[in-house]
Amino acid sequence: MKITDKSIAYESAGTIEETRLEKIHNVVFEDSITASKMVAQEIAALIREKGKQGSKCVLGLATGSSPIRVYDELIRLHKEEGLSFRNVITFNLDEYYGLSRENPESYHYFMQEQLFDHIDVLPENIHIPDGTVAPDDIEDYCKSYELKIKSAGGLDFQLLGIGRTGHIGFNEPGSHVNSRTRLVTLDHITRVDASSSFMGIQNVPRKAITMGIGTVLVAKRIVLLGWGNHKAQILRDTIEGEISSEVPATYLQRHGNTTFILDTEAASELTRINTPWLVGTCHWTELLKRRAVIWLSKQLKKSILKLTDRDYNAHDMSDLLQIEGTAYDLNIKVFNTLQRSITGWPGGKHNADDTYRPERSQPQRKRVIIFSPHPDDDVISMGGTFDRLVEQGHEVHVVYQTSGNIAVSNNEALKFARIARQYSSDIKTMDMIISELTEEITGGTSSLPVRNLKGLIRREESLLATAFLGLPESNVHFLDLPFYETGQKKKNKLSSVDVQLMTEIIKKVAPHQIYAAGDLADPHGTHKVCLEALFAALEELKDHKSLKDCWVWLYRGAWHEWEIHEMDMAVPMSPDQVIKKRLAIFYHQSQKDGVMFQGDDPREFWVRAEDRNRATAQQFNKLGFADYAAIETFKRYRFR
Repeated sequence: MKITDKSIAYESAGTIEETRLEKIHNVVFEDSITASKMVAQEIAALIREKGKQGSKCVLGLATGSSPIRVYDELIRLHKEEGLSFRNVITFNLDEYYGLSRENPESYHYFMQEQLFDHIDVLPENIHIPDGTVAPDDIEDYCKSYELKIKSAGGLDFQLLGIGRTGHIGFNEPGSHVNSRTRLVTLDHITRVDASSSFMGIQNVPRKAITMGIGTVLVAKRIVLLGWGNHKAQILRDTIEGEISSEVPATYLQRHGNTTFILDTEAASELTRINTPWLVGTCHWTELLKRRAVIWLSKQLKKSILKLTDRDYNAHDMSDLLQIEGTAYDLNIKVFNTLQRSITGWPGGKHNADDTYRPERSQPQRKRVIIFSPHPDDDVISMGGTFDRLVEQGHEVHVVYQTSGNIAVSNNEALKFARIARQYSSDIKTMDMIISELTEEITGGTSSLPVRNLKGLIRREESLLATAFLGLPESNVHFLDLPFYETGQKKKNKLSSVDVQLMTEIIKKVAPHQIYAAGDLADPHGTHKVCLEALFAALEELKDHKSLKDCWVWLYRGAWHEWEIHEMDMAVPMSPDQVIKKRLAIFYHQSQKDGVMFQGDDPREFWVRAEDRNRATAQQFNKLGFADYAAIETFKRYRFR
């Protein structure tokens, strides 16, 4: 593994602690925003260096969500710092076969919208595979694409993302190391991952034109971006595994000037991060101690209190015992920490000693805000806790951050439109809505009346679900944050208006508790933006009287659950509560069958939720705790 000056440049901002298991140079950043800016700075420096030499800078570019913030920073550098792209030649990795450049889901469209329309790159220097080439001409076209790269002097810099199959570009499992630009058939998982963009997998193209592995490997410099915990396992396989055509990204191990730029979640499965005691000396924080003890318990299938000195010594944790004393001392310490996190009183237990409880006992009746990115995340992710808070007399407010309208399928909305037509005085508008809903829409923008109808469907479902849990309608709030209201999958950037709506509801309620979605793996990205909106609001209000006595709890559950060592509060659920949570989810009927944005999990949301809550309870039981039917977990976020 060759580490160049370019690679080392990231060291000041990221973390480089590679071990003998890692075969590709990688740098881990706290977040993708900082990391993306660093990558953009490297690209900018290369462009300027080439410009001073009077030569062209040849960039290989990627599409998808991973490079968007890199492109945002390049645009900023162009507009604010005078970075010119007039000496830049670009070659994109791939394009869906069968899509014209005008199609909103084509990579032509993506690149113009995300980068090219905002910089001074010369149109004749932009090269993106043409998805409309006739089948008989494909072979010659692909050879021509290769020759254009060679004629330009080869790729100076190649930007990559990575798919869950380990593909780079559209080089799916089975791709040969010497492969060149060609037409390929897309893997089913790749098509599933793209299905949200195309409003269903049935609309996702089955083929694509892509640069080959061999094309990529001749680039002088390669940077691969990896964000989010849904990429963590494939990144570990790529960085630590053997080279294999089944994980095409592993071929990058053969390239002497490659750096993987990761955020903390994407790097979470790397051995040095997940189980660092297996590869070297550790700095034993309390969180890492807890993680190690739980890991050892799972490895040996022993409850925590049954672990012995010999168990720790045999698994490279003897230095931990030097710090903590005996296994007995360490086991009791970790066991007690986890035991104290388990509570049936998520709002705090009145008149109880709260020294070791996760929540305060005072005030007895707390004002609570449950922020829900979509109009069902509240009951899916924390329906049992929601129920407990209401039953125990707290003043609970649910705040739905977005309308969720895009997640209502046309067929689902059509049922309501046809019924509404029978009773509507505006037959013309209803006929227009029905006409639009019967058309096949794969990437366009829905009209405002259609979006309003779909939003109303989700709003009424939410009101029924919250009423079922005993919440008055006056305590249900719909923000309809503007960033979401585009009528298509692509959303606007978070704005001051979005943050202002968040600050206003917080000031109005003045909560003692805030619950918010910390699950960032949703395929739409809405959870992440909604969490950013909350963090921005908290930063703005941190010294305001409305947050004087407020604690923030982050939930997961729709796509992932907190690991037991990460969570700070665990709320058990009885069998009856599990059923009650299920019925609350059922009120969101538009999301029950044939979910628009399923992600990589084919189960319905209520099944996912139950399975995860049950699995969490089983994990606690195997660690030596009581046998609960299900458990929801939360992590405290300290904003000051």
